[in-house]
Amino acid sequence: MWFWLSIIALLFWSGSDLFSKIGCRGSDDKLSHLKMVIAVGVVMGLHACWEIFIGGVEISWQIIWTYLPVSILYILSMTLGYIGLRYIELSISSPICNASGALVAVAALVTGDEVYPPLVLIAIALVCIGVIGLGVVESREDDELRKARQDAGNFRYAKSWLALALPIAYCLLDAAGTFADNIVLETLDEASANVAYELTFLCAGAVAFVYAVLVKKDRLIPKLELPKYIGAVCETVGQLAYIYAIADSEHLAMSAPIISAYCMVSVIWSRIFLKEKLSWKHYLMIALVIIGIVIMGVFDI
Repeated sequence: MWFWLSIIALLFWSGSDLFSKIGCRGSDDKLSHLKMVIAVGVVMGLHACWEIFIGGVEISWQIIWTYLPVSILYILSMTLGYIGLRYIELSISSPICNASGALVAVAALVTGDEVYPPLVLIAIALVCIGVIGLGVVESREDDELRKARQDAGNFRYAKSWLALALPIAYCLLDAAGTFADNIVLETLDEASANVAYELTFLCAGAVAFVYAVLVKKDRLIPKLELPKYIGAVCETVGQLAYIYAIADSEHLAMSAPIISAYCMVSVIWSRIFLKEKLSWKHYLMIALVIIGIVIMGVFDI
């Protein structure tokens, strides 16, 4: 089952990218990122209830408090990612966000005695070069060329430091969360930690609902909210498939790179469904990032 679970994780996580982008890209809805948090909180909260009452997963306030710093880092990173989807193409945002694995590897190299094979070091370098290269390409692209290639998608993004800063901030926070996750999970059961994370996301969704709907008096229009909930379901299903796929340790060397390539599928979806067009320089940098991510997936970094 590891292969099909890996494919499910790849498809659903790339689907989460696509539908989150659709749900958050409206320039008129300045609170779309908070509504996305509400959607993910609702879906994850329902799944947490299933795990507790049907699956029998152990949960307690102690587990929730122990895992809280990790949960906060992940939730903040995802919220910033949702904001970023308003300002930049998914084709660029997704590879940058998924470069967090390279930062975790760098942190492990700097802070510990971790020794990686030469191929992993090359992969880390490719990801770093690709992300930095994307920033350079974005900043130096001619305004007229940018406008021309964005016309097909009917969404125009101007040059902005915020456009790149938000996915990079996601990458940094997600890397910090992953690094902390590895430490905290030495003392917690993985299923219990995941439920603690989902319950914390439910609380974040409740706070976002109070602010967006009750305080700011913004309306939740079903037609506009539907993509957000589809994205939230995709995120939760992908996470569940991922957990069981990597649990098969005998095939981890094959399942990890399949799953880690989901940002490549996100780029394909954005080209097909969102009509995003990038320059060849963009695609070259994206290719370097994806190659590096897949290599690190082989070594489960």
